[in-house]
Amino acid sequence: MRIARWFVVLLPLFLAACAHGRPATYLVEQPGPYGLDSGDAVRVTVFGEPDLTNTYRVDDSGAIAMPLIGTVPARGSTTGMLASRITGALANGFMRSPNVAVEVAEYRPYFIQGAVRNSGQFSYSYGMSVRAAISAAGGHTETANRNNAILYRRQGAEMVKGTVGLDFPILPGDTVVISERWL
Repeated sequence: MRIARWFVVLLPLFLAACAHGRPATYLVEQPGPYGLDSGDAVRVTVFGEPDLTNTYRVDDSGAIAMPLIGTVPARGSTTGMLASRITGALANGFMRSPNVAVEVAEYRPYFIQGAVRNSGQFSYSYGMSVRAAISAAGGHTETANRNNAILYRRQGAEMVKGTVGLDFPILPGDTVVISERWL
């Protein structure tokens, strides 16, 4: 009987000590290579051609407009794919062997609304999570749901809506909605 009493007293203490042993970890890796879209700005470097080297914004039709070659489709492309398209267009009668590099100069913004201090449009930084987006918007209001958020993301021609945790990675163009909690 005495051993059973000690067991009942010590078991919760032992389990509590085990619960604090390791910190929680989350997978925050971004899904696949980044696909360009309207609103992104890309830095195109054409080596040896300072007149063509510039920052170009992806327009509403999903293309960039460059001197000599005109519009080049960019929507859905990676920076490597866009560099190949530009290289091919320049090699088609304008340059002998162009060497082109493309990098993202500025990501398109993300949007946050709902129970945050400052709703609106914000600059995206690579690897952002919902929690970081909330911080950029001034934090939660007093009545905000602090456990999850609603995320709207464009996938192809569709808009997808889902409930996500605060450590879920966001992408440029996402809309994050923080709802009110109900008492």
